[in-house]
Amino acid sequence: MTTTLHTEWTVGDICKGFLYDKNEDKGLFGLGGKLIIQPEYQRNYIYGDGKKDVAVVDSLLKGYPLGLIYFVKNADGMYEVLDGQQRITSFARFVNMSWKFPVVRNGKTHYFNSLSPDEQKKITESPLTIYVCEGEPSEIQEWFETINIAGVPLVRQELRNASYHGSFVTLARARFSNTGNANMTRWKTYVRGDPKRQAVLETALDWVSGGDIDGYMALHRHDGDIEGLTRHFDAVIDWIDAVFEYTGKEVCGLDWGRLYRAYHGKAYNREDVARRVEQLLGDPQVTDARGIFEYILGGEQDTKLLNIRVFDDRTKKAVWQAQTNAAKAANKSNCPLCALESGNNARRLYKFGEMDADHVTAWSRGGMTDASNCQMLCKTHNRAKGNR
Repeated sequence: MTTTLHTEWTVGDICKGFLYDKNEDKGLFGLGGKLIIQPEYQRNYIYGDGKKDVAVVDSLLKGYPLGLIYFVKNADGMYEVLDGQQRITSFARFVNMSWKFPVVRNGKTHYFNSLSPDEQKKITESPLTIYVCEGEPSEIQEWFETINIAGVPLVRQELRNASYHGSFVTLARARFSNTGNANMTRWKTYVRGDPKRQAVLETALDWVSGGDIDGYMALHRHDGDIEGLTRHFDAVIDWIDAVFEYTGKEVCGLDWGRLYRAYHGKAYNREDVARRVEQLLGDPQVTDARGIFEYILGGEQDTKLLNIRVFDDRTKKAVWQAQTNAAKAANKSNCPLCALESGNNARRLYKFGEMDADHVTAWSRGGMTDASNCQMLCKTHNRAKGNR
């Protein structure tokens, strides 16, 4: 791989022919049509928050350097932004007025066309430090991962998009990373994260691949369609909607791909499920509401998913003391189950630390977590009871 340093290009040069796509939030072209600002594998524009984009312009007005920028020169003579896309998109949007955002100068708000001619010139004539690299795709991708450590680091899926860029990534990003997609609101009910940072795409790939995203992307890299990915993702979303009526925050980000694989072959009554979800969400004993959905799917067997509220130390000590006082008077063990036996432990008085709290009536049968439903058992009997 070879690299060439360019210091003759200015902000104004890069802004020539700048085109910005508001629907996809990305800069497309610059440098008089010779520069591809948003390659298919790059992230969408994320500086448009009124802070980072303004900071780029402020830096130019103050004469501060913007740092190194990296381009790739393709075989057809076109350049692609390898690193610096966010900065370029910010200053080009400002200069070309493609999406207005103001900066504050001397206490007043200004857009590019309201700056003084000297200030406009200071921006457009600012020199840039740009390295252009040429080489094999594998070399360029490896370098991309190495240099992209400043600013806003790439997330794992963005790096995958770079490593496996091709027709599949282009099509997948167009569907799953486009915030203008009409399905995005529905998808984000169940998928956590920013689509612009590839969260929805990563989730779709995780679901269809069973966790082997890299393997799936390598296999399908040059596919001319994403039918398998789309079909599986839609199937999971449709299955969730068919089983669960509830769409509150607790369902967002659950491992729905795994749950689909485990339970989509079972039949559920949506009305019964909705009623049970409501009951469990309102149960003060349930302290992990996010576990409710897998608990129901699994036939309500694994109560650990709900993290049922445990007895507090004050309650446990009070119950232990009452049991111990009664056991002394009866000359029996303070473990109710040991007291029923005839062995050596039938009269043993256990210390507080040797006993565990137990629900007399199990939570699954309606028992509450309060003193009236608490008993202290020796650890051996408590473990045995819990295993039944």
